[in-house]
Amino acid sequence: MQECLRSGWITTGPRVERFERMLADYLGATQVIALSSATAGLHLALRTLELRPGDEVITTPLTFVATVNTIIEAGATPVFVDIDADTRNIDVARLADAVSDRTRALVPVHFAGLPVDLDPLYDLATRHGLRVIEDAAHAIGAEYAGRRIGSFGDTQVFSFHPNKNMTTGEGGCVSTSDPKLAAALRTLSFHGIDREDLSESLRAEGAPYDVAAVGFKYNMMDIQAALGLHQLPELDGFIGRRTQIARAYLERLASSSAWELPADADPSHRHAWHLFTAVLRPEKARIDRGAFVRGMKDRGIGIGIHYPAVHLFRLYRSRFGFRPGSFPVAERIGRNVVSLPLFPAMNDADVDRVVRAIEEVLA
Repeated sequence: MQECLRSGWITTGPRVERFERMLADYLGATQVIALSSATAGLHLALRTLELRPGDEVITTPLTFVATVNTIIEAGATPVFVDIDADTRNIDVARLADAVSDRTRALVPVHFAGLPVDLDPLYDLATRHGLRVIEDAAHAIGAEYAGRRIGSFGDTQVFSFHPNKNMTTGEGGCVSTSDPKLAAALRTLSFHGIDREDLSESLRAEGAPYDVAAVGFKYNMMDIQAALGLHQLPELDGFIGRRTQIARAYLERLASSSAWELPADADPSHRHAWHLFTAVLRPEKARIDRGAFVRGMKDRGIGIGIHYPAVHLFRLYRSRFGFRPGSFPVAERIGRNVVSLPLFPAMNDADVDRVVRAIEEVLA
């Protein structure tokens, strides 16, 4: 960071290029484009579909609003498929029923860092000629059947927000095996500027660039990449510690009927454990979520809510007509889910403190 500031080059430059190469090596990806956020990555990936009014994109109702907002901003109608209660991921078995002749893409979310069941999802996409844009904001470092998310498939979008498993302050990236798509994403990420394919007249005039598309200002800065260059080598260690903490929670809370605990990964997969989301059973706990969150706060412990069922927010209800009962599994989980503290700097005493506080609040 100090070297970056002293160099005088703090916007997109050599550190971004180096960070992209490191990410490609880590992910096993052929193309990586570093961006200002994962939201930017989702938006650009969807924009390359050249969606038209009436086109549909299928996703999950248990996600952060960026997933849905970028679908809308890219020009499509979001279509939801309910989730699996154990994994909290989109229920792949229900996907086929949601596909129509208007469907253009699938946007699965690797919720909390647990990979979606990708083999049947990609089989379905292939049969129907659909693009797959994986919202992997939670899932850098996760693996599916021994393959790292980002090393195979269509397009993956990762986040480096401060609450993610590694950070560049703000930031994200897109990985893809398609060089033409990567080139389009780079062009769209910086005002639609094309520095390569210039007409003869522009070259004769000495023009430095042409404009090929309506683009955006989504480039990552070197000052962000300077953080990422040191975060990425630590990522597997961060995930290792997150996994230890998550499994401690699973073990310590297993005997309580008050909780519906998240699924761990199948042995052939790797869970990135971005979040530890436990679902409160109010009838067993004899306390509602609001009272639980307040009780934990009184004991100096922050509790997250990831996430309310997105289709019940005012915007989507008024614009698309979603109503309570549309996706009952996501609604039940969204109504009662809590995220327990989970970050690599936590020690065993911190875990003990959280569990004791949970026991006190429920008592």
